[in-house]
Amino acid sequence: MDKICRVTVCTGTACFVMGGAEILALEDRLPQDLRGRVILEGMACLGLCKDRKGGHPPFVRIDGEILAEATLDRVLARLEARLGGETLA
Repeated sequence: MDKICRVTVCTGTACFVMGGAEILALEDRLPQDLRGRVILEGMACLGLCKDRKGGHPPFVRIDGEILAEATLDRVLARLEARLGGETLA
């Protein structure tokens, strides 16, 4: 069975207007080898804007790992690194 990643995109106001809306189109941009291996969800707020220690919006969580200043390309690259060619027996 193939490994699956859960991607949670913050859709709070700051994250949404700073690129989160574009990241929600992730499924349309997934390479064929990653289709069906990514669960995409939006979340009203990840609560990471309050203290700037974690970086700047938009925020995305990939299997618990926080990606600050996320872009669609950065999320895709992270997924490729996590899932590219990995198959679990």
